[in-house]
Order: sequence, then structure tokens, then C-alpha cells
Amino acid sequence: MAHQDRQQHIEQLAELIRDVDIAMFTTTGVDGRLYSRPLGTQEVEFDGDLWFATAADSPKVAEIALNPRVNVAYASQSKNTYVSVAGIARIVDDRAKVEELWSPPMKLFFPGGKDDPNLRLIHVRAESAEYWDGPGTLLGKALSFVLSAVSDDPSAMSDNGVVDLR
Repeated sequence: MAHQDRQQHIEQLAELIRDVDIAMFTTTGVDGRLYSRPLGTQEVEFDGDLWFATAADSPKVAEIALNPRVNVAYASQSKNTYVSVAGIARIVDDRAKVEELWSPPMKLFFPGGKDDPNLRLIHVRAESAEYWDGPGTLLGKALSFVLSAVSDDPSAMSDNGVVDLR
């Protein structure tokens, strides 16, 4: 039952962020401040993980090394949905994964293409998410679900929407 609930939450979140091309990606800077920047989510079905492309020399890389906790926010005015995902990020230098996620628009930022030596990926493992779904459901009702980051016990799931996306 818990796995079924988890899968249902993942599918619902995937539907909410589908077709939202740009997310605001927030890191903690080396100075302790929060920094948010627009990043394009790589086109892969959400399964609890988010993927982004970045440059190896980007400040985001150093910020994630110091503090891997990040937040990714999505907004769709047309669907009147808003999603905030908190998770743990890591920098990935994996050419096979780059090949899998590569899309032609990425060439604007990485002129060397898939083999651009400066191209890295950011992998975010979602730990919690909160979303607001507009008038199509209950107006103004904020639905949230939180992953149990401290427990691998599926019985920790409860009726309040706690799910584990790992």
C-alpha cells in the first residue's frame, strides 16, 4: 500500500511539473546567502529525481559542494499550479547520462555539444515537495507531502501524506 501511495504522489507531482520548462534553482552561496537562478529541467519523466545541465566552472558547483541542500521551484500560470521541491544535489560527470539527457537547445550553452568538457549535470534527489493546484481542485488548498529522510521504514507512511521518494 505504501509503495502505491508513493507512486501516486510521484505521478501527481510529475503531472504538475510536466511542460514547465524552466525552474528556479536555489542553492546556498559560499557567503551563506540563498541564490536562485533559472535552469531548464532536462526532459526525463520525474521519478523522484530531477536533472539539470550546468557548467563545471559555475558557482553552483562550488555551492553544491559546500551545501548540497537545494530547492527547485516550478510555476505554471496557465495551469495555475506551483511546486516547490527540496532535495539533495550532486554534480555528475557521466558522458552516458549526458548522452541520455542531451537536447538540441543545450547547444546554446554548451557549444562543444555533448562532448563539451565544461558540461556537467546536477542530479537532485527529492526529499520533500509542496504543491498548490489551482481552482481545478480545491481553491487555495495547499497539498503537501514530505519524505521521511530519516527512516527507510515504509510503515512510517501515514494518512497525512508522508511519502518516501527514494
